[in-house]
Amino acid sequence: MDKMLAKWQPTALSLFRFITGLLLFQYGVAKILKFPTIPEGNAYAFLNKVQLMSLPGVAGALELILGGLLLLGLLTRPVAFILAGEMAFAYFIGHAPRSFFPLINGGTLAILFCFACLYLSTAGGGPYSLDAMMRKK
Repeated sequence: MDKMLAKWQPTALSLFRFITGLLLFQYGVAKILKFPTIPEGNAYAFLNKVQLMSLPGVAGALELILGGLLLLGLLTRPVAFILAGEMAFAYFIGHAPRSFFPLINGGTLAILFCFACLYLSTAGGGPYSLDAMMRKK
C-alpha cells in the first residue's frame, strides 16, 4: 500500500499547494476586492469592511498577491515562508489575546495555514508548478 500511494506524493504536494494558495487567495479577494459580499450576521462579515491601509488590509494584500503566487507555484518557498509568518502574526495579534484555546479564540484556521505554509516553504511547489516548469528550461 505504501508503494502504491508513494508514487502519488508529488502530485498530492502540487494539489496541496494549489488548494492552500486558492484558500488564502479567496481571503485576499474578499478583503481587498470585496467579493463576494458577505451577509451581515455571518462570521466573516467583517471582511466587507476592511480598509486597505489597515493591518487587515495589508494582510489582505499579502493574501491576494502571495496567495495568487502560491496558487501558480511561482516562488513557492519564499512566498510560503512569508505567508507562514503572516499567519503566525495573525494568530498571536488577533486570536491569542482572546483566549489560550484556538477553538475559543477562532484561531484554528490561522494555525492550520501557518503550518501548511511552513511545510510548503520546505517541500516546495511540487511537479505541477511554475517553479518546476522554469527549472526544466
